[in-house]
Amino acid sequence: MSNEPGAVPSPESRIHGCLLGGALGDSLGYAVEFDQIDEIRRRFGAAGLRDFSMLDGGTHFSDDTQMTLYTVDGIVEALEWANSGVGADANACVWLAYLRWLDTQGVPVPESAPRPQPRWIDGQEVLRHRRAPGNACLRGLATGEMGTAARPVNPDSKGCGTVMRSAPFGLVPHIPADSVYKLSSDAASLTHGHPSARQSAGAFSLIIHSLVQGSSLAGAAQAALDRVLGDDDAAPELRDRLGAAVRLAGGAGQAGAAPVLSPEDLVRELGEGWVAEEALAVGLYAVLSTAPRGDGGAADPVDHFREAIAVAINHSGDSDSTGSIAGNILGTYYGTACLPTDWLEALEAPEVIRGMAKQLVAVTSG
Repeated sequence: MSNEPGAVPSPESRIHGCLLGGALGDSLGYAVEFDQIDEIRRRFGAAGLRDFSMLDGGTHFSDDTQMTLYTVDGIVEALEWANSGVGADANACVWLAYLRWLDTQGVPVPESAPRPQPRWIDGQEVLRHRRAPGNACLRGLATGEMGTAARPVNPDSKGCGTVMRSAPFGLVPHIPADSVYKLSSDAASLTHGHPSARQSAGAFSLIIHSLVQGSSLAGAAQAALDRVLGDDDAAPELRDRLGAAVRLAGGAGQAGAAPVLSPEDLVRELGEGWVAEEALAVGLYAVLSTAPRGDGGAADPVDHFREAIAVAINHSGDSDSTGSIAGNILGTYYGTACLPTDWLEALEAPEVIRGMAKQLVAVTSG
C-alpha cells in the first residue's frame, strides 16, 4: 500500500491516505478547536501547535473523523448491495449510517425512523464518545426524517458539518464528477439545508474526485471553483470564499511572492471555518499556500503535510474541521507517502480508520 515520494499513489494508498490524513489534521486541530490564536501562541509558542509531541497526554479525533468513517460505511453498504446485483439508494444507506452514528452519541433515534442493522463500525468503542458534535447534525438526524435536496432538514443551517464528512464520496472510482457532486450534496441535505452547506460539500468531494483522477492540487481546486462559478444557483458566499482561497494561494510560497497569510489575516480573508464555505476555503488555502513551487514551499510530501496542517489549525476558528479537510486533500493527493510516521504513532485508534479504509478498498477494487 505504501508508495515512494514522487510516485503515483495507488487507489488503495489514496483511500488510506485520505482517511488517515483527515484524522491526523482533525486530531491535532481538536486540541485547539475552541482556542483563540493568542491562547494557542501562549500555550505552544509563536508558531503555534505544530506537532503531536507538543501535547501532554496526546489528543483525540473529533466528530469530524467519526462522521467521515460513518460516511464511508454508508457508501460501503450501498456498494455491497450493488456488487451483489441489488440496487440500493446510496443516500438512504448513508442516512442509516448516520442514524447509527447518532446512537453512538447517546441520542435516541426516533420511533418513526427505521432501525438500521448493526455493522462492524458500530462495535468500535472508540467511536462511542461525544467529541463536540455539531448541533445541526444531531438535531437534523434526531427528527427521524430523511432530508432531501427538495425537503432538507434544518433548511437555514450551513455549518461545516456537511463539508468535514464528505471526502469519501470523492474516493469512489468510475463515477462521473456530476454524480460525485450530487451524492455529496444530497447527503449534506440529511442534516443541513442551506445551499452553501450542500454546495460546499459537493465542491469538496469534487476536489477529492479530481485528485483521484490524477489532477494536480491547483487543477483540482480550479475544477471545483469552475463548477461553482458555472452554477447560476451557487451560493454567493461560496463563490467568494472559494475564489478567495484560490486567489490568495496563487502566489504564496513562491520565491519573492507574498508569504503565507498570518492566522489573523487568514480569518479576516476566509473566515473562522465554523460554516461550510469558510471551512472549505481555509482547508484548501492551507494546502495550496504551502505546496512546493520552485524554490518555495515544502520540500517533500511529509514536509508539505506538516506545514499545511499547521496553517489549517493555528487560527481563531474551527481548527479540527479545517485541519481535517486539509489532511483529506493531501492524503488523497500523495497517498500515505505524506503521512508523518511519528504522527501516525500518536493517532488514536488507527486500526479503526484503516479498517474502514480496507472495506472501501474491497468494494471499489476489481
